[in-house]
Amino acid sequence: MSNLRPERMRKLKMAANPGFDFLHECWSDDPALVIVIKKLLAKFPQWGIAIVGGELLI
Repeated sequence: MSNLRPERMRKLKMAANPGFDFLHECWSDDPALVIVIKKLLAKFPQWGIAIVGGELLI
């Protein structure tokens, strides 16, 4: 998990939508990235991804 974090963080910081599958994978595998994902989803509502009951939904 932690050895993947730098690469995942780099991808999350890019301006483009990383895709639901990637976000869901990070969300499920790395609790430290959940905060980053929450901020991204708040910043980019046009991606159409929401957090409902602690889960990511399209």
